[in-house]
Amino acid sequence: MDALHWWRQGDAVTQVAALLLLAMSVASWVVIFWKLRLMHRATGDVARCTAAFWQAPSLDAAVQRLQSFDREALVLPMVVAANSVAQDGAAAPQATLATAGSLSQQLTRVLRDALHGALGRLQWGQVLLATVGSTAPFVGLLGTVWGIYHALTAMAGAGQITIDRVAGPVGEALVMTAAGLAVAIPAVLAYNVFGRFVGRIEADLEGFARDLRELLAQHPES
Repeated sequence: MDALHWWRQGDAVTQVAALLLLAMSVASWVVIFWKLRLMHRATGDVARCTAAFWQAPSLDAAVQRLQSFDREALVLPMVVAANSVAQDGAAAPQATLATAGSLSQQLTRVLRDALHGALGRLQWGQVLLATVGSTAPFVGLLGTVWGIYHALTAMAGAGQITIDRVAGPVGEALVMTAAGLAVAIPAVLAYNVFGRFVGRIEADLEGFARDLRELLAQHPES
């Protein structure tokens, strides 16, 4: 009943701010739960994939093994791209800019592209969390300021102003500030936690890509 009363008392600006905070909260929590699943799977998959790769007798066998381990497609695209370059390098050279450089340069290019694709999947949603964390308090503050102004204007038109008449509307307006903080705090915490996970996985992927390039640059027939 109190929530409905607060909603009816607010004007269009207050209601739009409340709906915007609700949309921010829903979007951030959807991203948080999705990234929790992603980080859990990615952390285990990268470790299993790198171990399975180095235990494989050949690149073709490694590709077959990684298909069952790499559920988030973080390691397998790098191996497939590097394997393709190694096989093309062993064949007759083609007159294209892509094959004009040395084998090491070609491997660096394709591994960099595959790594960027993997990092793009890992970092998905980080911008939204950062945006919600930085803007939600200001949206709540806007709702509070406008709600207080709207309440004071309405009471001034009614005549005498007392503490009892001011406390209720102002207190209801301050709820918007609390709502903004309630939306922003989980988003900021999630952004920082997921950023650490992404950085750790990124370091593992970069190390694997560097080792893979060195391996195939020296032994392209592996």
